[in-house]
Amino acid sequence: MVGMIDDRLPEPGKRMRELLRRGVTGFRIGSGSGRPDWLASDGMHVMWQTAAETRQPMCCLINPSDLPAVAAMCRRYPETPVVIDHFARIGMTGTIEAGDLRNLCALARFRHIFVKLSAFYALGKKRPPHDELIPMIRRLLDAFGPDRLMWASDCPYQLGGESSYQSSIGLIRDRMDFLTPEDRCRLLKTTAETVFFFR
Repeated sequence: MVGMIDDRLPEPGKRMRELLRRGVTGFRIGSGSGRPDWLASDGMHVMWQTAAETRQPMCCLINPSDLPAVAAMCRRYPETPVVIDHFARIGMTGTIEAGDLRNLCALARFRHIFVKLSAFYALGKKRPPHDELIPMIRRLLDAFGPDRLMWASDCPYQLGGESSYQSSIGLIRDRMDFLTPEDRCRLLKTTAETVFFFR
């Protein structure tokens, strides 16, 4: 289960450890807080340091413009597990910008970073079959490998209009002939199990 903590409250590290005992194995953080310095608080630094010990990933719901700030935190806390949600929203404008994708792929140098392949309904053409996202997924596969990429449900947002879990899973399962059966298993199952179901 992924939870949230207000990094401005006292002792966020203690709260993280308490929540781990209750099954919270990750924390959603992001720039949507309306705070331009969302990664700069003392509490946020405590969270990243604590996560390096507890293995609870910092799950970053961010925009492409936030990737350099996340990279700076990864340099400071190289043992902290980090999950980039929804491709860092690359492609929300309808276009997958080469510079944004380069910045995301550059995070692969940090060995504890993972990327969620999700929110297809909000990226590119924003409708199935999502084939325009395949080149981006292939670039990420080359950079991170299948052990650091994971499909995600993005429940319930993926269920509306033309979007469905069938089309979302189908992109990974049926539409990328360069994936091996083992790759598909990692993307659809075992990477997420390793990252979030480690207790």
